[in-house]
Amino acid sequence: MEDTTLKINEHIYIKQLIKSMKIKMKFRQIALFCLFFVSTILWAEKPATLRSPDGNLIFSFSLDNSEMKYSVDYKSHPVIIHSSLGIAGWEQGIRLENVTTCSHDSLWHPLYGERSTIYDKYNGMSILLSRQTGHPNTRNVILEVRAYNSGIAFKYVFPEAVKGGFDLSIDRELTDYTLPEGSMAWITNLAQDTYTLAPLKDWKFEVERPLVIQLPQGGYACLAEAEMVDYVRTKFVLNPAKKNTIIGKMYQSVDLTTPFETPWRVVMAADNPCQLLENNDLLLNLNPASAISDMSWIKPGKQIRDVTLSTKGAKECVDFAAKHNLQYVLFDSGWYGTEESSKVDATKVDPSRGIDMPDVVSYAHSKGIGIWLYVGHRTLYNQLDKILPVYEKWGISGIKFGFVHVGSYFWTKWMHDAVKKCAEHHLMCNIHDEYRPTGFSRTYPNLLTQEGILGNEAMPDATHNTVLPFTRFIAGPADYTICYYFKKITAEQKKENPSLRGMLTTSAHQLALSVVYYSPLETMYWYDKPSYSHDEPELEFFDRVPSVWDDTKVLQGEIGKYATVARRSGNDWFVGTITNNDARTLKISLSFLPKGKKFLASVYEDDPNVKTVTHVGIKRMKVTSSSVINAKLLPSGGQAIWLKAL
Repeated sequence: MEDTTLKINEHIYIKQLIKSMKIKMKFRQIALFCLFFVSTILWAEKPATLRSPDGNLIFSFSLDNSEMKYSVDYKSHPVIIHSSLGIAGWEQGIRLENVTTCSHDSLWHPLYGERSTIYDKYNGMSILLSRQTGHPNTRNVILEVRAYNSGIAFKYVFPEAVKGGFDLSIDRELTDYTLPEGSMAWITNLAQDTYTLAPLKDWKFEVERPLVIQLPQGGYACLAEAEMVDYVRTKFVLNPAKKNTIIGKMYQSVDLTTPFETPWRVVMAADNPCQLLENNDLLLNLNPASAISDMSWIKPGKQIRDVTLSTKGAKECVDFAAKHNLQYVLFDSGWYGTEESSKVDATKVDPSRGIDMPDVVSYAHSKGIGIWLYVGHRTLYNQLDKILPVYEKWGISGIKFGFVHVGSYFWTKWMHDAVKKCAEHHLMCNIHDEYRPTGFSRTYPNLLTQEGILGNEAMPDATHNTVLPFTRFIAGPADYTICYYFKKITAEQKKENPSLRGMLTTSAHQLALSVVYYSPLETMYWYDKPSYSHDEPELEFFDRVPSVWDDTKVLQGEIGKYATVARRSGNDWFVGTITNNDARTLKISLSFLPKGKKFLASVYEDDPNVKTVTHVGIKRMKVTSSSVINAKLLPSGGQAIWLKAL
């Protein structure tokens, strides 16, 4: 269970207020989430404001002719300018009834994460609004707002009234985001595509979440969502009727019965993109605590894929995993047959593969290695309840979901329910293709990771890789599928033959990705075989690097140019630095190390003079918190550092 410590800043018991508003338990639960003091605002002449604990972020709410409006300022600069709130059908006849505020200050310890302690500190505000329809069953909506130091979050809560719930059809949210003139956004159409820096005009497609925006006055914003579990996916489009304005476009309408809550809409703000990445646990804080009481069977780790789909190949991968401190071996697509077919049976191995599953699992377990199985979406849908007890009996560690459907209410709910069912059978999950996380792993930590990223399955270039830390990884973990030995090609070769597949980065770049990127289940050696390895000395870094961390610091970076991330496990630190397609020299300050302590630094970097296929050299030196390590990076290169406490 999550360990929680709670400190309440101010409180007034509001039982009489709730009773007088004649709202049943739903609103009472929200009100009593933290004890709070109450201020009442009678009408729209007096806007309601909410400040973050450090005072840097200000959320302002008002009613303009019964239309809900809001704005967000960061350090006295506008981030969101006089924008709309609400749900279609609730545009008119809105009356402000009460505003209640609270302060919350707690911490919790996740089972795994980018840090071992997460602080959950915010000021909150519940804005109770009624809709004047003449209907005898009074209909209310609560705008629930939280102001963290890292961002503003809000959602719409439809409580059950005294005379019971009512049906609610939502086909459009009115929420929009008007940004300062000159803002630029890092946009991508698909979860597995490249990014472009574009002004807020002439977008040709819907834009994925999270959406990072460079503000003209300096600083950054990020639009995101959290706790999107039983709703529909929302992407971003431009408002054709309002300049510099982004709106959330729902995948489809949602038909619901109250009580109900929408996902959280999130506006993060920061001085630089490094802070956005460091503050990404905001999305976890907006999700409920773990629903799994016994989490001892959930074990993050690193894995290698058996590309041969054979007993012999699998055992070779098991031996390689045991030798190189990997925890899992994956049987990927095809082990049970053609996944496009509706007639295949994922409780049996395809006879043409020659995989002796009991033998492989037994052999793997004898060496402390677990087995993961890929199952495509069609088979999951047809056989989920059948395969789960079978895999549990086989001793399988987890399931990789393939080609999942995303966006609609049906498939969104189905997929999250599937993760819950996996937990009942002690199976971990890795969801692949277009799914992007919104913090569900806090509630069901058996969901270790997901794709939702253009990774090494497609072999993107280094410039794309330097965009990802400050965009996609704000949402949470991603299974990028790191490669190491796969053949390398140049940008010129790729341009001449776009279908040519090969690595467009150096090997040291791939080493560094294991630190720069975060995935509790880290897939490594994606297109590689154990036979490709010749015990290159630098493999000690992959052997030592964990997949989960006690602390994370984003030391430096510019979107699309470079990134340096330092992460701690126990007393040791690991540092990864990557550059884009250009060469550059950076200085890595070790000031994050504890003062007065000495470390042995092993530095792994590209060196064309090293006579191995990977051309990675190693330098070792003793360092302290006052040391600075130079990183002379080749084009598309990188540097990895292991700092071992002495």
